[in-house]
Amino acid sequence: MGNTDDDKSWQFVHHQAADADWTQGMRAIFEYRDLGISTGTDGDYVAHVIRAKGVEANDQIHEWHVHDCRFQMVYILKGWATFEYEGQGQRTLRAGDCVNQLPLIKHREIECSDDLEILEIVSPANFETRVVDAPG
Repeated sequence: MGNTDDDKSWQFVHHQAADADWTQGMRAIFEYRDLGISTGTDGDYVAHVIRAKGVEANDQIHEWHVHDCRFQMVYILKGWATFEYEGQGQRTLRAGDCVNQLPLIKHREIECSDDLEILEIVSPANFETRVVDAPG
């Protein structure tokens, strides 16, 4: 099984944990480890591990927001987080829980554990995040 016409520009990627580079992402309370999937899929997807930094900040994650994307999967590796989703109410996600977060669903984070680690996969890789009004 080889590349299809749709993914000819994709590359094999082996991102080693020993070479992990944790950086500041869009949320001040988290740091991000890019897994190289954006490069490997020519920007079709991004995959990163997000972990809590153990600090408090007043950033946009606590405000209602949406992500301009076609696909977003959230998998809790460690700890827990409580989110509120439009039409779904508050959901506490714990280690091993997974969410297929619908495109453009309004949501916000309520709180999370100090040891939270999340695997997130999103398409496309260069998705935008926008603060929006609370659901009606």
